[in-house]
Amino acid sequence: MEVSFDVEEHDGVPVLAVAGEIDVYTAPRLRERLLDVAHAGTSTVVVDLTEVSFVDSTGLGVLVSGLKRFREAGGDLLLVVTQPQIMKVLEITGLTTVFSIYDTVAAAVAK
Repeated sequence: MEVSFDVEEHDGVPVLAVAGEIDVYTAPRLRERLLDVAHAGTSTVVVDLTEVSFVDSTGLGVLVSGLKRFREAGGDLLLVVTQPQIMKVLEITGLTTVFSIYDTVAAAVAK
């Protein structure tokens, strides 16, 4: 399955909406998009995973490295997750204690 990315600003916060599957083949594109957002000068980003149907360990690694980069810049990487299978992967890997996870983009942006 193909993956797509769309970046929009919500109340001055960039929101990277991802749709499709994040795996070993598509994770490098996610990394590039996160770097683009970071290089644009923002310190906080919301990654909207509501349209993501699958994420593997490579994708999780990209999200964790992005989180580290944004936190080192004094910001954060916030996730929006509504798919039960994505939440389950985050729970199993213990990443629910690492990331701030929200049900909606509006809730994440309001943080």
